Amino acid sequence: MDCCRSNTNTSVSNICPICNFQGERVNTKTIEGLLIIDRNLQKDKTYYLCLNSDCDVAYFNDSNDIVLKSEVKVPIWYKKDANPKTICYCSKVTEEEIIDAIKTKNCKTVKEVVANTNAMKISNCVVNSPTGKCCSRQINDLLKIMNNK
Repeated sequence: MDCCRSNTNTSVSNICPICNFQGERVNTKTIEGLLIIDRNLQKDKTYYLCLNSDCDVAYFNDSNDIVLKSEVKVPIWYKKDANPKTICYCSKVTEEEIIDAIKTKNCKTVKEVVANTNAMKISNCVVNSPTGKCCSRQINDLLKIMNNK
């Protein structure tokens, strides 16, 4: 299945036990691929990505199994101390590179950003991206922000 066309539920649900923010559902295969050290995840539980930029939790489930961002191989782009702020984890394209393409190459669409960067050239999002999903959503969010300035 193409990473940009997912039939999984992408709605935000569940609450982080540390910060009380809602989380976004994530496949356990995603978390396993991003852990620095292997650990036993609760396979029968649903895990979520904590969406609070200030929280040290990367992933959690409803049994309070927590994976801290320090246990993950890559910085999660929206967390306040992420460095670099990677948007496309498969092709290692940063927020800075995408903003540069929007500003200097006048990109107005995801397709134009892809044509002017290496974003989305490699597609293995399930194991490379903290969301387990395609980065097109984050690129589109940056386009909206930059084109409204």
